[in-house]
This record gives sequence, structure tokens and C-alpha cells, in this order.
Amino acid sequence: MTTTLARTADRWWIVDGGRAIPRDLEAATTREILEQRDSVVAARREGEAVDVGTLALESPITTPCRVVAQMVNYRSHAQDSGFDPARVLPTFFRKSSASVCGPTSDIVRPAHVRLLDYEVELGVVLGRSLEIGEMVTERSLPGLIAGLVVANDVSARDVQLTKGQFYESKSYPTFTPLGPYLVTPDELPGGVRPALDLSCLVNDEMVQSANTGDLVFDPVALVEYISTILTLRPGDVIASGTPGGVGHARKPPRYLAPGDVLTTDISGLGIARNRAVAEAV
Repeated sequence: MTTTLARTADRWWIVDGGRAIPRDLEAATTREILEQRDSVVAARREGEAVDVGTLALESPITTPCRVVAQMVNYRSHAQDSGFDPARVLPTFFRKSSASVCGPTSDIVRPAHVRLLDYEVELGVVLGRSLEIGEMVTERSLPGLIAGLVVANDVSARDVQLTKGQFYESKSYPTFTPLGPYLVTPDELPGGVRPALDLSCLVNDEMVQSANTGDLVFDPVALVEYISTILTLRPGDVIASGTPGGVGHARKPPRYLAPGDVLTTDISGLGIARNRAVAEAV
């Protein structure tokens, strides 16, 4: 069932061809929306459509949610990091849901952080619960992956390197921009195993450019593996990994400074533009 969802501070919207149709719902969270998806889609003709470009969109993924991130999942990133892509295994870390922010939110660099990095990622959003050990089959895939979303896994590399802490270094508020849209797989080439171009710019400089066909583990494989460890719920997000070109691996390294604008673009999913700012002290 083809759907593109967007969210503003006061309501949800269904987006169709650049027009957004409002939907007033008692449900407030992404989880509730996904649990009531049929009624949401049925609302296509309710309300007056507006130009989606006039809306101040927030993240289509609300808290509570869980953000689980895969390490080194593009062959290009594996090579950047000195790994043999053929030997990469599913390896995950968690991010705090408090790190989620919108597609135009400022990314706030904490006062003690100096090495602020970017990572364009394809976000995979669960559409229904998946219990630990529950078998994933081709028949069960429709609705299991509710949609895909633009994500950026912002990282404090100095914290990560000095403490060896992925959770801490990637969980500060605003360190997970998501959006602008949640797009169902049936709208995209490749569906739940999509073939999408993705890129990341810092100001006008292209720093990352790849295609999700370079993924070592596709979204289905990630869901299958994580479900052997965690029970997944609607609205949970899997950040599927980043391609080569992250700031820390560049020579010389390229970190975000206050005032830099991070543009994260995935074909068919929209564009997020987030400005880096220094924490007010």
C-alpha cells in the first residue's frame, strides 16, 4: 500500500506528488500511526492539500523508538576502515532515542566535543512487532518494513576514540536527524532491498556519494539478524550503515564546524538540511 508520510508539530500528512494532505489523528507517535495505517491511508481525501514545501516538517519518527545502527555496512566504508568487505559481520550499537531530530533541526555540538562527524545512512523503519526468533519470510515482509527514511548518524569522534564508546559518542541530542519523509518500500526501486543513490554534502562539498546496492547486508538481512537479539516494535529504526567518505577517514580529516550545513540526500526519500551549531554555554 503506497504511502509517503510526513509530520509537522500539530499533525500528520500524506504526501502525493509534492502536495500534502492533512490528517488529524488522535494517534501521536509513529508507532501508533503504523498500527493504524489503514485508517491513515483512507484519509487521502480529507482536508485541503497544500504544497509540502511550505510545511515546517519534523522527524517522521517520534519517540519512543529504538535506534539500532549497523557498523561498516558499505564495501567502500569497509575499505576506508581497513576491513575486508568479505569478512564484515553484522555488528550493531544502540543510539538514544533522545538523539532523534528533524530534517531541518540544528545539530548541536556539545561544548567538550571538537571532532564532529557525519554519516549519511538509509534508515529502515519497522512496521509491526517482530519477536525474538520469529522467522522472517518473503510472505511476512509486506508491512514488516514499514518504510525507509533519510538518516544521518552524527558522531563525536573524540569521545568515540578516547572512550571506545559508540553509544555515548552518537547519542547526544540532535545526533540523529531523520526525515523529511517516511516512504513505503513499494514506492522505491528494489522495494525492501532498495537501489537508491545517497549522498552527503558539507556546505557545497560532496563528501559522500554511493548507492545502497553497495550494502553488505540489505535491510531484510539486518531485520532478520537484529530480531535474533531484540524484539522489534513499530517505529523502531535501523540505521543501515554509511558509505566511504566520512570526515574522520578523509586525508586530512574533515569535521563539522559551527555554521557548516549538512545536506543528506537519498533518492526517493527527500533531503535533510541541518546546520551545525555550538552548544550555548
